[in-house]
Amino acid sequence: MPRWLLGALKRIRKRAAARRVAFTLRARRELAQLGMGLDEEDACELLARLASEDSAGRTPSDATGEWMYVFRPKLAGATLYVKVVLRSECIVVSFHEDGGGDEDQGA
Repeated sequence: MPRWLLGALKRIRKRAAARRVAFTLRARRELAQLGMGLDEEDACELLARLASEDSAGRTPSDATGEWMYVFRPKLAGATLYVKVVLRSECIVVSFHEDGGGDEDQGA
């Protein structure tokens, strides 16, 4: 396991448990488009349960240079694509069903 992953997971889980999570407009739209009936509360629950096995790495943001942490957790038989940035809050940048590619990298 990469050294950075443990720290990132700890910070994400802590913020999610405290509901210190913000969603971009894009992430809100994607969450609704999943068709699973999930809301932001459900997304926080998922973030609070992320495991190292869910990690798909990290990538720097083209816009800010910040690390964006990518996860591909499974939920109800589907693999989701979740990308977050850590600031004072955990900011969910993207939250959609994984299409299998890296189409969302670098956003």
